[in-house]
Amino acid sequence: MRFFTGLDLGQANDYSTLAVVERVEMKGEWDAVAFAWKKHAQLRLRYLERIPLGTPYPEVVARTARVTGSGEIAGDCQLLVDATGVGRPVVDLLRGARLQCPLVPAIITGGTSESYAKGFRHVPKNNLITGLQIALQRGDLQIAGGMAYGAALVAEMAEMRVRISGQGNEQFAAWREGTHDDLVFAVALACWGARKAYPSDVAGGQQYWTPWL
Repeated sequence: MRFFTGLDLGQANDYSTLAVVERVEMKGEWDAVAFAWKKHAQLRLRYLERIPLGTPYPEVVARTARVTGSGEIAGDCQLLVDATGVGRPVVDLLRGARLQCPLVPAIITGGTSESYAKGFRHVPKNNLITGLQIALQRGDLQIAGGMAYGAALVAEMAEMRVRISGQGNEQFAAWREGTHDDLVFAVALACWGARKAYPSDVAGGQQYWTPWL
């Protein structure tokens, strides 16, 4: 899969938000020992959309189906959706919508390890946040200038903070606590999906293009 779409489901005072991230393989320098071109993967934020406040969930599902079924994304994407709280009934609607991409519902937890049960991924909150931070710090996530909601996304990212408690436990401020963070969350879900699909991108192992490819 080349595209990963994150869907953050809003409630009465929060936006439902879609973010589409594309995974692109980049050719690096020539490795004479391996007799191949080095390569690395980069994530590019291609699309952001805030669905208007108060939009009924069936309309959110219909809009998600249109986005994931459009153009080059259709048949080449994965949808990562927040299934926490009100997300579960919407997941049922998404499953019935015959999307043109696999659906991965994720329940966000306060734990420390990921798990899978009854069709749902259980993902610690800090995995989403730190994964997004690492992608930004390493330059693995590129955000196009002039993108709709790009400035709002940058503002949300500026609000994201990591605090270390006296016991060494990570505590995350400005995340699901009063401020709008729907854009960050949707992008974080998409990036998490890309990391799960391509774990070698994160592991740091060298990848190569052989010269005859």
